[in-house]
Amino acid sequence: MRVATWNINSIRARTERAVAFLERSGVDVLALQETKCKDEQFPHEAFEALGYEVAHVGYSQWNGVAVVSRVGIDDVEIGFPGMPTWGEPAAAEARAIGVTAGGVRVWSLYVPNGRAIDDPHYAYKLDWLAHLRDAAAGWLAADPGAQVALVGDWNIAPLDTDVWDPAWFAGRTHVTPAERDAFAAIAHAGYTEVSRVHLPAEHTYTYWDYQQLRFPKNKGMRIDLTYASPALAARVTGVTIVRDERKGKGASDHVPVVLDLAEDA
Repeated sequence: MRVATWNINSIRARTERAVAFLERSGVDVLALQETKCKDEQFPHEAFEALGYEVAHVGYSQWNGVAVVSRVGIDDVEIGFPGMPTWGEPAAAEARAIGVTAGGVRVWSLYVPNGRAIDDPHYAYKLDWLAHLRDAAAGWLAADPGAQVALVGDWNIAPLDTDVWDPAWFAGRTHVTPAERDAFAAIAHAGYTEVSRVHLPAEHTYTYWDYQQLRFPKNKGMRIDLTYASPALAARVTGVTIVRDERKGKGASDHVPVVLDLAEDA
């Protein structure tokens, strides 16, 4: 089984790229972030024509997450238990969707950006991650053998070598000790970031901004990450970061991260 995550940065603008990726990659389950559309605007037909089911949540032109699967979709859950709200009036954003696909509980996650350290959005980000950690710990407490994937755009670079220049990021979000601690708390809850296990090389990136020729200069960030529960981590045989998806016309600024899973014992 092959599971992937990809911040698509507008599914309507990149439907053809997403479909072409599925056709050539053999991915069975694809978690998408930043679909940037309402549910009725998602291009279901393009994926259903390939034999994929779709679960999506989106309320506006911002955020939006989905899972598309050709190994079934069951038990769709919008948001995790205790997920914080944002805005005036406060409401849950379209940042988390969970489904069971091929026996794996797959969560597509789009962690809040944080914006700036002195911005209320930064506190929201940390609170959001703390509640995700609590929910994730609860799933393993209820079923230690559960196969759970927490994948998506985490908007955190866990290590200094996950950004092109730590000095440039001084005083900015994505690299603060509080954010990194919040990310590490998921590991302390029992999960393994399997892309790091299988792709430990430094300066291996998943995101390059569109501005200032960041991609040609390889000034990137590693922020698209893949936590797996113990039972699922044991099945991971390899991880691929599909760097070529950042090339060409109409590319997203992120690339897919693909997990290969052995047959479930």
